[in-house]
Order: sequence, then C-alpha cells, then structure tokens
Amino acid sequence: MPTTRKESLQFGMMMCLGMVIVMTFYNLLLNGAGGPIHIKEIALELLIGFMIALLIEICIVGPCAKKIVFAIPFNKSKKINIIVAMATAMVIGMVFFMSFYGMAMMYLHGGLQGESFVSSYFSIFIKNFIMAYPLQLIIMGPLVRFLFAKFVMKKTVNVA
Repeated sequence: MPTTRKESLQFGMMMCLGMVIVMTFYNLLLNGAGGPIHIKEIALELLIGFMIALLIEICIVGPCAKKIVFAIPFNKSKKINIIVAMATAMVIGMVFFMSFYGMAMMYLHGGLQGESFVSSYFSIFIKNFIMAYPLQLIIMGPLVRFLFAKFVMKKTVNVA
C-alpha cells in the first residue's frame, strides 16, 4: 500500500498508534489494573509504548517481515494473500518484542511476583498474540488501510 519511504513511515506510525492504544488498555485490563490509575501514567505508558513499538517496527520487524513474506512461496498475485502474510509476520514479530516491554511494565507495577521469567514471558506472549492477531486482521489493518488511502494517499496523488 505505501509506495515511498515517507508513506511507509506514515503507515507504520498509524498502525503502531492504533495497536499500542488497544493493546495497552487490553494489558491493563488483563493484568488487573484494579487500583487507581492516573491519566498521566496511562499517557506516559502509551507514549513510551508507541515510541518503542515504532522503533522496533521500523528497525527490526518491518524489514524482517518483508524479507520473510516475499521469500515464502505462495500466490502473490492476490493482494489479500500478501496482506494476510504480512500481517501474520508483523504480529508475530511485534508480539515477540513487545511482550518484553509488557513484562517490564508488569515488573515496574509489581505484577511479577516469584514467577519464572520463561513461563511469564510465554504466558504474556500467548495472551497478547490471541488479542493482537485478530485485532490486526479484522479491525486495525482494514481501518488503517482505509484511513491511509483516504487521507495520506489522496494527498500524495493530488500533489503529483
């Protein structure tokens, strides 16, 4: 969908923002954020999460996902096949890395008491994947592609 580096950055920012917002609130609910949480804390976690996710997406997961998707033998003539393959690779990679961020946030908020690192990470990874994959395929992916085509691509086409 994005054709230039600038468009790829804009698309990645839109996707990361949407996914970070939903996944942050999902993890807050999942990890029993029953106590009082201040708006400033949530805003700070969202900002930090967005910056980390965007950096990971741009530097590590995005380039690796593209290489993997285009190296796998499947029918690339249908756009939907590429979209699903790319979404799958991106979600697996982003959940892999962002689960470490989630563990760090849980540790800072006292959510990891005496559990082993490996079992905690595996549990967080599975829970996040279960939410992130359908969120990406059904809601966020189509929404961001629609908004990107309507506002970003439209602007690019009119300028040229």
